[in-house]
Amino acid sequence: MAVPLYQAKAELFRTLGHPLRIRVLELLQDGPSPVSELLVELGVEASTLSQQLAVLRRAGIVVSTRQGTSVVYELAASDVAELMRAARRFLTEVLDDRDHLLAELRSSEAPARQSSREK
Repeated sequence: MAVPLYQAKAELFRTLGHPLRIRVLELLQDGPSPVSELLVELGVEASTLSQQLAVLRRAGIVVSTRQGTSVVYELAASDVAELMRAARRFLTEVLDDRDHLLAELRSSEAPARQSSREK
């Protein structure tokens, strides 16, 4: 039985729902990287990184190749990098909207505080 598209999308977003996995994908946007370099950048235990890379690999989000004694990871498709860029744009817009709302709230509170002090 085929999985509905919405369910497959939900599974993809669940897979992406870990901060370390997102950071790995951000690093791989710059191109393939050996595990040793990812470890230095991320500052996590090798076993922790290995687990997260395995999740991403099983989901088909990253691929690995062996180069000598090193394992090198890269994004499985350029669409993954575009998804990371789209998420950044979306968050930037959301946070910008919140900043505007916060500024509005603060400016509307100032006259209210002044009038309560005048009483």
